[in-house]
This record gives sequence, structure tokens and C-alpha cells, in this order.
Amino acid sequence: MTSTLLRGRTLSFVRWPQTIDDHSAWRYEEDGGLLIRDGRIVAAGAYTQVEKQAGEGAKKIDHRPHLLLPGFIDAHVHFPQMQVIASYGAELLDWLNTYTFPEETKFANAQHGRRIARLFLDEMVRHGTTTVAAYCSVHKASAEAFFAESHDRNMLNIAGKVMMDRNAPDGVLDTPQSGYDDSKALIREWHGKGRQHYAITPRFAITSSPQQMEMAGALCREHPDLHMQTHLSENHAEIALTQDLYPRSRDYTDVYEHYGLLGKKSLFGHCIHLSEREADALSETGSVAVFCPTSNLFLGSGLFDYQRFRHREKPIRIAAATDVGGGTNYSMLRTMDEGYKVIALNGEKLNPFQSFWQITRGNAEALSVADKIGTLDEGTDADIVVLDARATPAMRLRMETVETLAQELFLLQTLGDDRAVREVYVAGRAAKTDLAI
Repeated sequence: MTSTLLRGRTLSFVRWPQTIDDHSAWRYEEDGGLLIRDGRIVAAGAYTQVEKQAGEGAKKIDHRPHLLLPGFIDAHVHFPQMQVIASYGAELLDWLNTYTFPEETKFANAQHGRRIARLFLDEMVRHGTTTVAAYCSVHKASAEAFFAESHDRNMLNIAGKVMMDRNAPDGVLDTPQSGYDDSKALIREWHGKGRQHYAITPRFAITSSPQQMEMAGALCREHPDLHMQTHLSENHAEIALTQDLYPRSRDYTDVYEHYGLLGKKSLFGHCIHLSEREADALSETGSVAVFCPTSNLFLGSGLFDYQRFRHREKPIRIAAATDVGGGTNYSMLRTMDEGYKVIALNGEKLNPFQSFWQITRGNAEALSVADKIGTLDEGTDADIVVLDARATPAMRLRMETVETLAQELFLLQTLGDDRAVREVYVAGRAAKTDLAI
């Protein structure tokens, strides 16, 4: 069995770093080694020790002086919106009606879906992201295209066909029954195939009738091991319309609560304008609030209160995400740069170790897949990103004055993008190099 031995400066997290000096929260090797066999990390630590376990014939790749981290994880992204990103001048509901829904009608064409799925996963890998939680379009063929492309690349991805049966053009509507039937068929075909995970995906309460929400709840009851993903409390007009459509609900979160959609594998995009009751409901059920800073700023939706949600008496589990196409960049580095600013506007600071914890182990924990990805632990899947803090002239100049690992990470977060990603390994296979061939 062929083995690969990677050499470089390795960094992986064991828990949330309380402070910038909380060294026990991470493992860092100045001269580290990762031994990969059959797509998994079988040894990690100091290079001299790991090399002894490699044996004869191991392929050795030296990435020094670059950093090796777990591949980045994006917890909320819309793969059909690649040609929507960078569209001008709308808030959420106008954005959906003007740009998003017309674009998503194109995914009735299976060939279009296959092309965009390929380009989307190319872009993810280019930016160092090895796992996403993705929304497909309402069309079953869009999910089939996404999963087929993901499976061919042996990526661990979470995705689902959007369910939406009202308040949108006919070209992006299903029915309660067809949404249920298509989802069941996709679950049978794709969930657990290779590294694929299915997510039950009602887009949000506005575009799903009570009958469809019942169907989404039924799917969750029938498949309790699956993820559920939707949107919550992104925009004031959205909240008001939801209350009009569901007048018996106490609040927006109560709509999802009523249909049994809260839980430890439930991912709620945005969660900006939550009441204390709603925050308590998410906390008590272990549901996840997904922080999408570039999207929230671009659409003028508001500021996610990251530190308050973490530190309240009943804390909320948090993930971070690009939310492309409402989000403005495919890069988790760019996402956390904007996230830092959002958190600063709320009067707090996020130190760079916390940022990199969030987009690796933190997101893996939020997605309930930390046993497989998000760390460089032995026995986990070999999804790895190689980062170069001297990737551009501006970064090289700034690195002349960098003295600590924390400063280097903050430089990568603030100035880095896809150019800082030197290589990406997906299940042990070099994946970014392939994009250049």
C-alpha cells in the first residue's frame, strides 16, 4: 500500500482557544510530518518521528516553510449561485426575486447543473475548502449533479435539494409531495455513498407552505441521522413576512420548532435578529447558527453577535460560511477577515487562533463530522490545506516583520486569498495541482 509523507509546519486544534496564549488548545510542529495511507492520516507529529513509521517506498513531499492545516470547511453555500455573486443593489427578498430565482431556473437543465457543479467544486478547492454544506436548486437533477461531482473527487460534502413550493416563480417550485419524494430518492441514492451526506433542505419558511414544512419534518423523523439546513432571521422584512405567513407562531424560530426541525444536526443560516427566546430554543436543542459575514454586510442584513452567542448563559453552537452568492468571496480566509470586522463592530475581537479553529475543527464540530475531518488527528480523513504566508508581494513585505505564529495567521486571514493556498489534499490526493493541468 503506497504511503505519502508530508513535511511542513503543522497546526491543528484540540479545542476552542480561550486566548492568544492558550497554547494547549492547539498542536503546532515547526518541523511536522503527516503520514497518509489509504486516504487517512495514520501518523502525525514531529517529522523525525513520523518518518520512522513511513517505511520504504513512501512518497515524500516537502512543503516547508509553509503551514499545513486541516482543509477549510464552509457551513452554508449555494452552489447554483455562482453566476449571481457580485450582483448589484438588493436586499434579501429583492435579491432572491431579481437574481437568485431566475438563475436557479436554469438548473432544470441537467447539463448546466453538471457544469456548475464542476466549476463550483474547482473553486472550493482552489480556495482551500475541502468540505461544504451546500444548497442545490429545487431540481432533483441539480443535487444529482452535485453529488456525482463530489463523489468523483472523493470529497466529504453535505448537500440537499431545496424544497420550496410557494412565493417564487414556477420554474423553481416543487410540491409538498414531489419535494418529499425527490428528497427520499436522493437520500437512498447518495447518503452514505462514499463520503456523501444528505441534508434535508427546506429553503426557508417563506417559500415553504405549512404542508411542505410537515413533509420536511417527516423526513427529519424518518432520517434522524441526516442534517437539516435552512435560513433564519436574516432580514427584518423576511421576519415580518414569515410572521404574516405563520400568524400562529410565537416568532420565526417557532415555525421551525413547530415542525420538528431543530436539533443537533440542524443548520440555520444567518440568525442575526434573534430574540432571547429564539436563542434559548437554538441552544436547548443544540441547533447551529451559521455566521455568514460577507453576505450579511453585502446585503445590509445586520451584524451577527458572535461573541454574545458564544458566551451567553445558554450558548449557541456556531459555524461560519461564505454564503456565496449572497456572500462575496469563496474564500474562508476572506470570510474570517470580514467576520473579524463584524465582531469588532459589536465591541469584541476574535484572535487569529480562534478564527482558524472556527474554519477547521470548529466547523467540523458544528457539522457533527469532527470524527472524520477538521483536525490532523491520526485516523481522520487526510483533507489538508497548505498555506503560504508570502504568496503575494504585499504579504512577503509584511512577513519581514512577523515574529509569531499568531501574527502569521492574522496576516493570512487579513491579506490571504486563493493565492495563499499552495496545495490542497482531498482524502490524501493532491487536488489543487489538478486544476492547473
